[in-house]
Amino acid sequence: MAGTAPRPDAPPAEWWERLGARLIEALVFGVFYYILFIGLWGFFRTVGMADVFGGRLPGVLAWAVAGLAYAGYDWLAHSRYGRTFGKAIMRIRLAPQGLPARALLKRALIYPAPIMLMGIPVVNLLAGMLLFGVGLLILIDKPLERGPHDRVAGTRVVKDLR
Repeated sequence: MAGTAPRPDAPPAEWWERLGARLIEALVFGVFYYILFIGLWGFFRTVGMADVFGGRLPGVLAWAVAGLAYAGYDWLAHSRYGRTFGKAIMRIRLAPQGLPARALLKRALIYPAPIMLMGIPVVNLLAGMLLFGVGLLILIDKPLERGPHDRVAGTRVVKDLR
């Protein structure tokens, strides 16, 4: 899987394929978030800190850890395999292959990293708008359908025609 590059003539992935891949990953990381939230809530309740920051501390920390884990996973999966498990299921991948880890880190920090901010009141609205904007830019960027995270890293998401 890691050694085979996508065909140079591979067409861009459709918006719904990219959305499907992100939704598949969101389900998995959503479960991780809720398990982490419940654990943190139980911990803070046990040590008498349940009301710190209006009771929002477990949620803020859970979003931060889950968002950081997702950004790290996104970077690692694209560095090693050129795609995440959601992209593998949807049969899409990044092109070109073999980009420097630094470029892929920039990509991961622009798209998945704002999830870390989702637990913070008011800031979560801005992070949600940023993620929505990224998706909107993918839709209007014709013909390559690249978002800001793809432009910064010099990537595009293509159909895996192998």
